[in-house]
Amino acid sequence: MSQMIFVNLPVKDLETTKAFWGKVGYSFNPQFSDDTTACMVISDTIFVMLLSEAKFKEFTAPGKELVDATRSTEVLLTLSAESREKVDELADSALVAGGTAAKEPIDFGSMYGRSFTDPDGHHWEVMWMDPTAIEG
Repeated sequence: MSQMIFVNLPVKDLETTKAFWGKVGYSFNPQFSDDTTACMVISDTIFVMLLSEAKFKEFTAPGKELVDATRSTEVLLTLSAESREKVDELADSALVAGGTAAKEPIDFGSMYGRSFTDPDGHHWEVMWMDPTAIEG
């Protein structure tokens, strides 16, 4: 079995966040979702657990405050894309769904990326790398 990753993110309004990611094109696994949690499926091995802030706090160390992602950056979440066009497609979908451009696109020829923030301010990157540029 392949190793899996479950990224856990606190969200202010679960329904707003689910609507945003649904518009971007992602689905949710109902088996691991309820009224406080939504399991967003990125791939067969990558999932984002979107948790209401109250639910998220149940998993953190006592006394730790949650980061306000609209004011501070704790993590950059990066998704790979199959092509430059797919980078644009995903980033454009996020912007149309209500996301905000986080910074200017980067273009190094063999690497291209764009970034956006989701409704909770989490910073997402979408990157493409030319496979011929990294072949050894």
